[in-house]
Amino acid sequence: MRKFLFWTALAALISVVVCGVVIYHLVEENASLRSNEHALLQGVEFYRTDSGRSAASVEALQLELADFREQRSRDVEEIASLGIRLRRAESYAKSVAVTRFADTIVVRDTVVIRDTVAVAARHFEASDAWSRVVGILFGDSLQYAVRTVDTLHQVIHRVPRKFLFIPYGTKAIRQEVWTSNPNTELVYTEYIELPKRRRAR
Repeated sequence: MRKFLFWTALAALISVVVCGVVIYHLVEENASLRSNEHALLQGVEFYRTDSGRSAASVEALQLELADFREQRSRDVEEIASLGIRLRRAESYAKSVAVTRFADTIVVRDTVVIRDTVAVAARHFEASDAWSRVVGILFGDSLQYAVRTVDTLHQVIHRVPRKFLFIPYGTKAIRQEVWTSNPNTELVYTEYIELPKRRRAR
């Protein structure tokens, strides 16, 4: 009888532990799904910094490696092309920016040597601290080159929960990204965390 009670108690204890582990993982997964749903519904917030630079803010998504492989196959290929194993990745971020350059350009006469023959042409050039455009206009054709330089700055920060205006814990992880070039405008950004738990190989 004692043996029976011992094995029954042991089986019950194992069942409780297994159920506890399953419930813990379900609660954790549910919290992750809620967080991702909130991040997707919130979308990207675009704003200007105090110095007038384009900036964007986005809440982090949390994806398991298996989900990332399934949903972001193109990004997985790009990561692999860098010689990086996806299972070693901590997070993935992507930002898209467009640079607009507008200026009044003065055109001046010049001479271009083509096949040892001098051809009348017109030359133009304009630049600022971030962009430069230079070109030559001769006949009905225009040759030009545009070069722009920019630096994207990024900071990942924790957004705390608040109770009676007292911050505690973590409500979300956000990415803030901004440009250096005032001619550049951010049009898209995303930040994905790749949690280490239950990582797929």
